[in-house]
Amino acid sequence: MPSPFEAALLDRAAALIKAYAARGEMIATAESCTGGLVAALLTEIAGSSAVVDRGFVTYSNAAKQDMLGVPDEVLAAYGAVSEPVARAMAEGALAHSRAHVAVAITGIAGPGGGSEEKPVGLVHFACARRGGETLALERRFGDLGRTEVRRAALLCALDLFEARLS
Repeated sequence: MPSPFEAALLDRAAALIKAYAARGEMIATAESCTGGLVAALLTEIAGSSAVVDRGFVTYSNAAKQDMLGVPDEVLAAYGAVSEPVARAMAEGALAHSRAHVAVAITGIAGPGGGSEEKPVGLVHFACARRGGETLALERRFGDLGRTEVRRAALLCALDLFEARLS
């Protein structure tokens, strides 16, 4: 069976795996709206087990709390789709893994679930490095359709992993 990912994505993933392997560093993902797409892409690469420590799919708030230690008060105050939750997810992924770098994604892929304040296509990202600062990013992709929002989030996650290499 051929890969579900196109060649350009596989090339980017292979380059990431190679670069992190050269540094002797491991990575982790904490994914909500992407449902594990980033981890699936990265683990499509042969030899990725030397770099990908683990991926957390934390679709529900309970999973974010149980698996990543996202505080209930942060979820209650800001909602699952927020910068504070994305930061807590990335930092929780580091705390619950052997990874040096973790990327977290939480958003509204649609078609429903959006509001005026948090529309469909809103995605929050965070990238945490062990011993370093956690970077946060907000993207408003728009109501592109569920698949395209998830794909845009996947590409942004790759950008974050690449940026942490420099």
